[in-house]
Amino acid sequence: MEHTRFMNAPQVTTDNNSAETPGTDALYDFVVVSNRLPVDRVVAPDGTESWKQSPGGLVTALEPIMRSNDGAWVGWGGQPDLAIDPFDNDGIHIVPVPLSEDDIEKYYEGFSNDTLWPLYHDVIAPPTYHREWWESYVAVNQRFADAAAAVSAEGAVVWVQDYQLQLVPKMLRDKRPDLTIGFFNHIPFPPYGIYSQLPWRAAIIEGLLGADVIGFQRVADASNFARAVRRLTTSSTKTTTIEVATPGQPPRRVIAKAFPISIDSRSFEELARQPHIQARAKEIREGLGNPKTIMLGVDRLDYTKGIGHRLKAFGELLADGRIEVEDVTLVQVASPSRERVQAYMDLRDEIELTVGRINGDFATMSHTAISYHHHGYPREEMAALYLAADIMLVTALRDGMNLVAKEYVAARFDDDGILVLSEFAGASDELKRALRINPHDIDGLKETILQAISMSKRDRSARMRSMRKRVLEYDVARWSTSFLTTLASVHDHRESVQAATPAADPLDELEWTVERAPRGTGL
Repeated sequence: MEHTRFMNAPQVTTDNNSAETPGTDALYDFVVVSNRLPVDRVVAPDGTESWKQSPGGLVTALEPIMRSNDGAWVGWGGQPDLAIDPFDNDGIHIVPVPLSEDDIEKYYEGFSNDTLWPLYHDVIAPPTYHREWWESYVAVNQRFADAAAAVSAEGAVVWVQDYQLQLVPKMLRDKRPDLTIGFFNHIPFPPYGIYSQLPWRAAIIEGLLGADVIGFQRVADASNFARAVRRLTTSSTKTTTIEVATPGQPPRRVIAKAFPISIDSRSFEELARQPHIQARAKEIREGLGNPKTIMLGVDRLDYTKGIGHRLKAFGELLADGRIEVEDVTLVQVASPSRERVQAYMDLRDEIELTVGRINGDFATMSHTAISYHHHGYPREEMAALYLAADIMLVTALRDGMNLVAKEYVAARFDDDGILVLSEFAGASDELKRALRINPHDIDGLKETILQAISMSKRDRSARMRSMRKRVLEYDVARWSTSFLTTLASVHDHRESVQAATPAADPLDELEWTVERAPRGTGL
């Protein structure tokens, strides 16, 4: 069987190897496994049910590959106790994995989002460790692995996504050693001094090492992972290669490296060029009182995003008299996030109190200091907001990538606008012409905001042109192609690599990361 055929539109096969319309007994050569399905369930007022495609870069990146290769997508339907049979949706076979209320509480809200999320984001908030959460995480990961194994053809490629499913690669390899397995971590991987706090640290590393290729957002994340491998296992690491010892067999080669994710930048630019989007951007400015400068923040309401830091800097600039409310307005979009988790409830209260205080102190009858919105917007409205904003503020305290920064750049076909970007966001590795800041340095953030406000049109255009070139060239399609090409190459070279390590690694030619691992990182 040709293991790389998922790149070349294979036929769906069944147990008797005949082509067939996908069904519950069909097997697939390309399978994606993620916590959520790429579709959302919609119930109409009359009670009829339907499914619509979820927004997001991952779905956009993989949708063409899934359709051309009759792929299957394994994931949760987004609602508790939702038992649905597998079905086809617009060329993709959907395999729902049901989660109970207890699963959601312990596996998802508990271990994934109250243990792993804060731990992997440099313990900005303290992680919580509960053994029953871990037990649920193991059980649910096994359920996802079993579902993926059941729909994967012999020698299929399975691509597992993100921190909720870190045990799935090893579970799949134990159950189906014929599979070629990839894993991509969409969030940071922490330094070992932080990661070592996790009671189940070795089990997570072993789970990830079940994959053939492990992708990270930044070179530093891959370096952190390699150090954890050296500390917690007997496997050896060299540059991006990990030799995983297997009893009675030659070492198995695993590639762990950076594949910085991106967006569908061309479609975002095309959207921003639409006349009605540009008209809407003008309406937004007029609705805000036509200030000289509009600053924009777009985030999930999450403690990793540094929303409070940017509000503090903005409030101090107003209090110092260095900017005037008639001249500068901050628009803050904070979409709801994990609203049943106490830390997020507390954060919302804190942010909204701060917004109210600043508006109470500085707003006039005709101008509001902060226009605050606790809900999400469709892509069309976001494109208009990006065009309306003179300055984009990305003040994340820790972020795997931050695709909002790339969306802002892609939307600015006019080569205008200024991106103020946290050095702790993965996007800062690529968008080097942004005004980079340390969000913990409030005085430095204030000075950078003032620099952005006073920047000349010539300087703004030069910076934006450079960033746009990067975002348009390294789009989400290039990200997925790079990862899958590396995954195919690992399989194709597996036997020869196990026999002898070549002087020049052919896989190195596939690397397109922003920068090579610096000396002394230990990668």
